[in-house]
Amino acid sequence: MAFQSRILILLISLFLFSCNKEASKANMAQEQDNSGHPSLILTKQGVKEIRANLGRIPIFDKTLAATKVEVDAEIQNGFDVPLPKDYSGGYTHETHKKNYVLMQKAGVLYQILQDEKYAKFVKDMLFEYAKEYLKWPIHPKPRSYARGKLFWQCLNDSNWLVYTSQAYDCIYNYLSEDERNTLENDLFRPFADHISKDSPQFFNRVHNHATWGNVAVGMIALAMDDDVLLDRALNGVKDVNFDPSEKDNDGGYIRKEGQKIGFFANVNEPFSPDGYFTEGPYYQRYASYPFLIFAQALENKKPELKVFEYKEGVLLKSVNALLNLSDIDGEFFLLNDSQKGMSVFNSSLIATVDIGYHFGGNDPGLLSIAKMQQEVTLDDAGLSVALGIEAGKAKPFVKKSIELSDGANGDEGAVGILRSGGLELVFKYTAHGLSHGHYDKLSFALFEDGNEVVQDYGMGRFVNIEQKGGGNYLKENKTWARQSIAHNTIVQNEASQFKGKYDIGSKYHANKYVFSVAQDSVQVASAKDENAYPGTKLHRTMVTIRDEDYDNPYVLDIMRVSSDTSNQYDLPFYFLGHIMQADFEYKKLPAPEVLGKSDGYEHLYKEATATVSDGNIKLNWLRNNKFYTYTAVTVNKDEVIFGRIGANDPDFNLRPEQTLILRKKNTKDALYVSTIESHGTYSPVSELAVNAYSHIKQIEVIYNSNEYTAIQVDTNNNKSKVFIISNENNDNEATHKLTINNNVYTWKGPYILTNNK
Repeated sequence: MAFQSRILILLISLFLFSCNKEASKANMAQEQDNSGHPSLILTKQGVKEIRANLGRIPIFDKTLAATKVEVDAEIQNGFDVPLPKDYSGGYTHETHKKNYVLMQKAGVLYQILQDEKYAKFVKDMLFEYAKEYLKWPIHPKPRSYARGKLFWQCLNDSNWLVYTSQAYDCIYNYLSEDERNTLENDLFRPFADHISKDSPQFFNRVHNHATWGNVAVGMIALAMDDDVLLDRALNGVKDVNFDPSEKDNDGGYIRKEGQKIGFFANVNEPFSPDGYFTEGPYYQRYASYPFLIFAQALENKKPELKVFEYKEGVLLKSVNALLNLSDIDGEFFLLNDSQKGMSVFNSSLIATVDIGYHFGGNDPGLLSIAKMQQEVTLDDAGLSVALGIEAGKAKPFVKKSIELSDGANGDEGAVGILRSGGLELVFKYTAHGLSHGHYDKLSFALFEDGNEVVQDYGMGRFVNIEQKGGGNYLKENKTWARQSIAHNTIVQNEASQFKGKYDIGSKYHANKYVFSVAQDSVQVASAKDENAYPGTKLHRTMVTIRDEDYDNPYVLDIMRVSSDTSNQYDLPFYFLGHIMQADFEYKKLPAPEVLGKSDGYEHLYKEATATVSDGNIKLNWLRNNKFYTYTAVTVNKDEVIFGRIGANDPDFNLRPEQTLILRKKNTKDALYVSTIESHGTYSPVSELAVNAYSHIKQIEVIYNSNEYTAIQVDTNNNKSKVFIISNENNDNEATHKLTINNNVYTWKGPYILTNNK
């Protein structure tokens, strides 16, 4: 209450301060009415409505007060425009980054509070940049395929211009015509030229890099009413030759022959019709800001382009898709290059949610996300959200099981998310994901109540931490994080899928087979891949099952492998937590040994091994005071390897986490079947363990052929269930009849879950 009172007093003070300067503001207000500024993110009408509602919209008022405190402190401290020299995390990098954020915020404060000190702050900083920009050389750090001037890569230069364009729009009428001409000719146009005409390998792409570049040029074009620059933003730099073999620093091709360029190309190709962005949610989060900010500006200044209707409204669909790609706590699932912990609380998502609400039909579910974020953008969209919240329109944003297609036409695989009870299972059967893609078709990760249980490693990078490779991707991102063994999927002959080569992996995608979530008792996601290894077919089926006799659902995992030749198959299982018990005998090595020589195996220690026979193995572990058990079907001479990440890692760049690898040697066709249970809790206060052991007595393959696979799950209460999937016919209308052990099973559709007869 004390904090809220201070906020209210501050807002009242702001309002009274603004009233005392009414005379000096009258002329400015008149000039605004006769001009086209502000018009990008804030509009003249929006400013009027914001001012009329101040003091009555708590979430907006709180954001405004916090922004004022932040910017006032920086104005008091003064600013620096240093000669660029550092990578991410270094002083010059972070200072230029801070500057563009502060300018954008100060511009907004000038419009809302009508206090000229904010306009002067932006003006003074812009003129300092204008004085230096033309004299500065290309950034001295050579790592990027497209170097900027303020930053080591054009990508960050584009970030600067996207934000600064908004600041310029806000103070446009504060500046004289001569001052505007100076800024536009000495700073903005040369800046736009550098990231576009001078850097076509960066600008003329379909990639999140190019999106930022296109939007940067487009935003400053709209602020300056420059139709030539706007055309460049929308349609790319024309008549530029390119080398189709040229790649970026992440190993991705710059451009394909015949590929369209410009902003609309970057909307059309990477987004599926469902709104899934092919690079994955981490980079969708990053790109959502320029996509939606520019769309908002175009809608305000060029409504005839109908940008929010483009590709059947895919930009607005992307908001819902992105939110569904986060766990119960709002943290994004790790698909492709991803940093753990990135969430809906990132500043990009504040704008994403607000724009999605304002322009997307006022979905009340988005208001609940905004309430959770406790912040809105200080513009027309943020006002719309604040008014909706204050009017009590918010409803829960319900995350349900969902399949999001990949590919421009939605025909390049998908991500399937099964949500059952507190479990969230993420099953990846997508396209490669451009240069940020990983080589892991048919992999999965598992969460419970927002906590990782079975993990995807994510990326090898400490973003903006200078002491770790300048905050950039570490070499282990390629040698470990992208390799197939780093993921929960099949690895054949200790070689990554698609030979770990972007040239091969980018040509293929997995294929959807079944996605069925109509019944709460059983949900199924099934997919196939025939290109990860030549001559080998993979088919994985992930199932969540709710047993009426137990509190929590469990996961059934069926991975079928068929090949033209005999191979070694490894299926790693990256559980997180502390091992409680394994029900099989294993030998712990006197000293860890490096598991292999390449394809990520060189980064795994082998710590213990076991050779097992026909039957089941169980691994029981504790994670966040919850007990879990992995039960797997084994056949004679299967090998179990307990491994740990961290070999050949002299700089301690990798997290030393565990895995269990189930290895099958010298076999053509293989069937991996397992279950994952959450079944008990431990209280460190009472020191009591409840339901610490598995409820599953046994799992058994009772039938397996090219046509059908049937699994029986026996539980400790002497009951059992049978799950059968048709491996070749996924028609929902097809009828099936199968006899197993004198029991006849008949059903309609690709699968059945039934009590054992």
